Amino acid sequence: MRLSTNFTLAEFTKSQTATRKGLDNTPGEEHLANAKELFANVVQKVRENFGVTVINSGYRGPALNEAVGGSSKSQHCKGEAVDIECPGTGNYDVAKWISENCDFDQLILEFYTPGIPDSGWVHVSYKSEGNRKSILTAMKENGKTVYKPGLIQ
Repeated sequence: MRLSTNFTLAEFTKSQTATRKGLDNTPGEEHLANAKELFANVVQKVRENFGVTVINSGYRGPALNEAVGGSSKSQHCKGEAVDIECPGTGNYDVAKWISENCDFDQLILEFYTPGIPDSGWVHVSYKSEGNRKSILTAMKENGKTVYKPGLIQ
């Protein structure tokens, strides 16, 4: 099943952890509808602008989310979020482009190291209603993950 021109449901639900642990990671109808909105409004647009776009983490059903230690409130569990990278384009540049060209709920440049363009990844979420346009950078400080406003290069 296709979520958009260039992306399949299999790409969005693929998980090494789910495979290794024998977990079913099939989204329900509501989560599938959310995923189609996410891909139509953000991910496909990123693909059309940058070319190849790799999904590092997509949909996570309850069992998979627990297995990877994800937050119970994660938008990944609702089919509303994806972590992506575009080989050959720095993650800061991808995040900056999304911030300027797409509607989104939350955009997080995660664990980016300035001077290393392919470090980290870009987390982006989309809701059919009420997108907050929240922009954050996640980084480690004193061994803890902290979220700072904006995109920090």
